[in-house]
Amino acid sequence: DIGYYRLGFYCYYYYDKNKNEFDQNIKISDIVNLYYLDIDLKYLLLKYINRIEINFRTKLIYYVSMKYKDNPYWYVDENIMSEEYVKDFKEKIYTEKFKTENLALKKHHEKPTSGDYAPCWKVFEYLTFGSIITIFNNIKDEEVRQRVCDKYNIKHLNKFNLLLNSVRLIRNICAHSGVLFDYSLPKSVSTIPQINFNKGDRNSLDTSIKIIGFFIENISVNRYQDFQDEIKDFFETRKKDTVLASVIKDRIKYLD
Repeated sequence: DIGYYRLGFYCYYYYDKNKNEFDQNIKISDIVNLYYLDIDLKYLLLKYINRIEINFRTKLIYYVSMKYKDNPYWYVDENIMSEEYVKDFKEKIYTEKFKTENLALKKHHEKPTSGDYAPCWKVFEYLTFGSIITIFNNIKDEEVRQRVCDKYNIKHLNKFNLLLNSVRLIRNICAHSGVLFDYSLPKSVSTIPQINFNKGDRNSLDTSIKIIGFFIENISVNRYQDFQDEIKDFFETRKKDTVLASVIKDRIKYLD
């Protein structure tokens, strides 16, 4: 059920470019096992990333709406959002197709008094994680953004944005069938006291896993413990396979 082309992405890991050949000690079963490690890890991480996405969206709606209580359409108000963002949102996102394909919005706009836009709490349910982050970054009032940032115990907005964007990148790989196990962040994340990066590594997949754990811990201590237990069990089980153990240590860089 994998397909040769798909499996090829995982064969490449065992290919020695200098010798122009595959590792002679590797069997097809090893490549298949790596494929399933990757798939299963994506399912595991995506479950927790979804919690982060929902929590962030909820906090964004709540704190910005509390600031602008009389304006449920603040996301298209140029006094609140950057003008360039509002223009882009109106032209490229809030299209007729967007309004008709999403049921709550379709019903909203069927009402004669609906106006041009639906309230933020309706609209945001249909936006991607990346779109929600973009909205956050285009709010003019830094104090409002900082209030959201504070809820995750991060003092600096730039660090918060880098961490949140790291989660978004992993989410996209997990959701769009990308190869996850050898993923490395394009930019090293900033050090923060709350995250203990292994041996100072701030790029590997293990780094991203720790960032996901950090957000989960700030959402729910109980869910964080579940996350820690599931991650540990996931890797410890697969470390019994010596070939996968080397991938976990050398590529994913999971050392716990």
